[in-house]
Amino acid sequence: MTSVAVLSGDGIGPEIVHQAMRVLDAVNTQHKLGIETAEHAFGGAAYDAHGTPLPDATLAACRNANAILLGSVGGPKYDEAPRELRPERGLLRLRAELDLFANLRPAMLFPELANASSLKPELVAGLDMMILRELTSGLYFGEPRGIEVRKGVRTGFNTMVYSEPEIERIAIRGFEIAMQRSRRLCSVDKMNVLEVSELWREVVERVGQAYPEVELSHMYVDNAAMQLVRAPKQFDVIVTGNIFGDILSDAAAMLTGSIGMLPSASLDSNGKGMYEPIHGSAPDIAGQGIANPLATILSVSMMLRYSLRQPGAADAINAAVSSVLSQGLRCQDIAGDADTQNITVVNTSAMGDAVLNALKASA
Repeated sequence: MTSVAVLSGDGIGPEIVHQAMRVLDAVNTQHKLGIETAEHAFGGAAYDAHGTPLPDATLAACRNANAILLGSVGGPKYDEAPRELRPERGLLRLRAELDLFANLRPAMLFPELANASSLKPELVAGLDMMILRELTSGLYFGEPRGIEVRKGVRTGFNTMVYSEPEIERIAIRGFEIAMQRSRRLCSVDKMNVLEVSELWREVVERVGQAYPEVELSHMYVDNAAMQLVRAPKQFDVIVTGNIFGDILSDAAAMLTGSIGMLPSASLDSNGKGMYEPIHGSAPDIAGQGIANPLATILSVSMMLRYSLRQPGAADAINAAVSSVLSQGLRCQDIAGDADTQNITVVNTSAMGDAVLNALKASA
């Protein structure tokens, strides 16, 4: 039996995960996948109920599951909680405990959403890139870190650190993904000012010698940010460190029309992964029923493809989402100027209904 641990989390998390679970249940039945799901407390909701964002029972369930589906974590109400007990710290710890070091963030533009992008349609039409972000090291995990008094002045400090094996394994994954796509890999660093980036580039180039079919290029992170908004289709696969990938992937999200459209995967060395939309918990709209569930639904598709090895079911979900968009159905975040287009703005549950109907129609 295949098991999926479900972590709805905070804010809009429960709303969007509910719709994604409806879709997963549908393909589970249609394709006879034999998937069992169980929900577990995580994030701010777990902190409220158990005093910790990552209860031991949740961690154990995630270790034993074949894959994990996550909604979102955090919110302003937890800003005053002890730092080590904030929801985001629970997420960082879960990634580290499961060694989910490779974060895959696709930026693919559905043709129907070209006008929803913040860039001119001709710049983004046909966009299809993958940003591969190292997820368990770098600035977010490096030691020493903290806030202390230095010469009478409070000073905050963090350490950006990467070991050669950490760089090597994310580089290998980057080249492997590039081999499955257009065989172009751009490694993003800041070698001109950071010693850690000097090592990064050296290791990536050495790993690349084993993949002569892949065209390897390098780019400084500030230039990469500029190029993403100048000519984004020049990229196919980008591999980069934790903080650079965090920033660049969110920038790439807006190229596609909305951050509410993009899924992500965080994988270990064996293909087990945690799947989540890249947007946050959006507490300002939580409970209003207007959140876009498509990124979470597409996260289910990625989960089926990468961890559960069910590409047929993944393709069915992608086709259903494309069908819904072609019908002109949009949640508020991707509606654009609905009055000047043949667009119908729908709420969270109606979008879930539409995807389910498309799945049934295709079956």
